[in-house]
Amino acid sequence: MATLLKRPEVRKRTTLSDSALYRLMERGQFPRPIQLNPHGRAVAWVESEVEQWIEQRIEAARQEKGAA
Repeated sequence: MATLLKRPEVRKRTTLSDSALYRLMERGQFPRPIQLNPHGRAVAWVESEVEQWIEQRIEAARQEKGAA
């Protein structure tokens, strides 16, 4: 079963601001949230997708260090 994260938790885990999150999503560089209510505005992110993004950022940072 997938765990869902609301925006405050995503911000806490990624340390990104709302504007940074949405900018990355627009560029296709951050997972998009799912709509929780077809007729509402509530959204949440799939925890595993957010964790995968974090892991990818860690790997990219380590590779950049190794190339320097």
